[in-house]
Amino acid sequence: MIATPFPSRTVAVVDDDPGLRRLIRNALEKANYRVVEGSNGREAVEIARSAAPHAMILDIRMPVMSGMEAFPLVKAERPETAVLLLTAHMDLRDAVSAIKAGAQDYLEKPIDLDELIVAVDEALGQVRAESDSPAEDLIPLPAGVIARSAPARTVFREALRAAPTGATVLLLGESGTGKEVLARFIHSNSERRAGPFVAVNCATFPENLIESELFGHERGAFTGASASRAGRFEEASGGTLLLDEIGEMPLALQPKLLRALEEKRVRRVGGSRDIPVDIRVIAATNRPLEEDARAGRFREDLLYRLNVFAVEIPPLRLRREDIEPLALSFLQEQTAQEGAPGRGKRFAPATLRLLEGYDWPGNVRELRNAVARACIISRGSLILPEDLPDPVRAGRQSRTALPSSGDRKAAPGPADAERRQSTGAGAGLPPVGQMEEIQKRAILDALEQAGGNKTRAAQILGISRRNLIYKLRSYGM
Repeated sequence: MIATPFPSRTVAVVDDDPGLRRLIRNALEKANYRVVEGSNGREAVEIARSAAPHAMILDIRMPVMSGMEAFPLVKAERPETAVLLLTAHMDLRDAVSAIKAGAQDYLEKPIDLDELIVAVDEALGQVRAESDSPAEDLIPLPAGVIARSAPARTVFREALRAAPTGATVLLLGESGTGKEVLARFIHSNSERRAGPFVAVNCATFPENLIESELFGHERGAFTGASASRAGRFEEASGGTLLLDEIGEMPLALQPKLLRALEEKRVRRVGGSRDIPVDIRVIAATNRPLEEDARAGRFREDLLYRLNVFAVEIPPLRLRREDIEPLALSFLQEQTAQEGAPGRGKRFAPATLRLLEGYDWPGNVRELRNAVARACIISRGSLILPEDLPDPVRAGRQSRTALPSSGDRKAAPGPADAERRQSTGAGAGLPPVGQMEEIQKRAILDALEQAGGNKTRAAQILGISRRNLIYKLRSYGM
């Protein structure tokens, strides 16, 4: 998109999270809006009085004065100001009530920056001109990272937007999708790149040791604590801390983690003083944290604190363009050393077709292991289909098809279509090349049924809203 300049338009961003304010400010300024900031409801009222903003993005939950308390006061000061509310899932009823009372719109956290710009444009009646030949953003990918598909490029583009802001990032995705790779990418493109990157997997430590691992301990704090030891929070000070598998964090420890995130201070086990830490936190999980919060397995306030900017990493089956280059990259890894098992080997075309047609439930990690195994057991220079693991050779019904609420059946995946064509089974099914068109039609049907509401359309299709956006962007929509 080419932004049409709107130099006279001022947008106020009022939120108590400075990282999120900066993230939104950067997006708005790139869209050529002037931005003023506030951190609580009282400042929102003062900004309305003194700066006369054309629009205000107002968080519902804030200290001193909440957004719900400030909203009528802002409208009393400046009735013409378009107010857009920021809401977490648990605040949705308040947001709907405010819409009825005159708010322009509401946006759910985690923030989708593209959606935010569109919402502000619509609130102010702005129109942006489409570029005739939009240039792809240049994404400085680290060596060895593959992002050929549109969904993968979108993920790295979103991460690049969040990186310099310092906002807390929540990485969502199945196991093996590369969440730590993305976390390191965010760190290396942030202002903390010169500081340490510390990763800790919350699922690998027993419940009685995870507190000491994160926050450290003093000598004699427990049996075996023969010396004082700094925790991962202290080690990461000045840099970035990745809390991987955050959904496995023991419920009893979550209040202490929340306090550390909010106050940027930790207390070692057995200690009597707080230690300041200067960190940026990235959390990652393959669990449905919102469901866990509703079930009481994860604290809602901690989820709210972590879910400032979420990036959902699509599984490998939803970015099949990346499978072949990833496999070739992993094969190259196997040839890096003299005597390595992959030296001088290449994939047969039929082997590549099997790799691309498989669903890869273990994602990138499973693909890497499959390539390593094939290199070891293949006898000649050509890696044949029989060198692949049994599940890959057998194929697996594709899960890329999008289910709908009606009697529409899931479209078969590429591997299934190819297999049926070779055996003569499945007469009447569309060719492989039409699978994407079937998915596109299903998406358009769902959007029409939902009246254009992307959240409702994603529910109809049985996929996440962000994955729906990936698909729309890949179609140029």
